[in-house]
Amino acid sequence: MDKKSFLWGDSRREKSPSGRVEDEKVIPVVEEELRVGKRVVEDGVTRVKKVVHEREETVDMPLLKEQVHVERVPINAVIDAPVGIRQEGDVTVVPLIEEVLVVEKKLLLKEELHITKEQTTVRQPQTEVLKSEQAIVEHVDEPRKK
Repeated sequence: MDKKSFLWGDSRREKSPSGRVEDEKVIPVVEEELRVGKRVVEDGVTRVKKVVHEREETVDMPLLKEQVHVERVPINAVIDAPVGIRQEGDVTVVPLIEEVLVVEKKLLLKEELHITKEQTTVRQPQTEVLKSEQAIVEHVDEPRKK
C-alpha cells in the first residue's frame, strides 16, 4: 500500500518492517500569517494663527550734527596771480578775486571766505513703533469618520 495522507480524523494503514499493520492518525499542521498595513485617519485639525503686536519704544541715541560758519574777511591786497582754495587747520579759505582797472590791470584780493566746520553731538529722542509676531497653535478634535 502506498503512503497517502488524509484529512484530519482519517486514518492510514501501513505495514511496519515487522509485518504488522498499524493505524496512524494524520494531524494537519496549520500556520497563520499576519499582514500589517496602515492608512491615514483624520482625527482633528490643527490651526496656526499669527498675531502681530505693536509697541512704542523711545530711542535716545547720540546724533552727529555739523554746522558751517562763514566769516567774510576783507583783504583788499593786489596780487600777481589767482590764488586757489586752501586749508588752514579746520578752516577752508576760499579767495574771492575781482579785477580792477588801474593804469595797468592787476589782481586785487578783495576778501577771503574763512569757513569753519563745527561738530556737536545732540540727543534727539524719537518714538518708533516696533512690531513682533506670536504664533498661536490650537488643536481641534473632530469625531472620527467611520
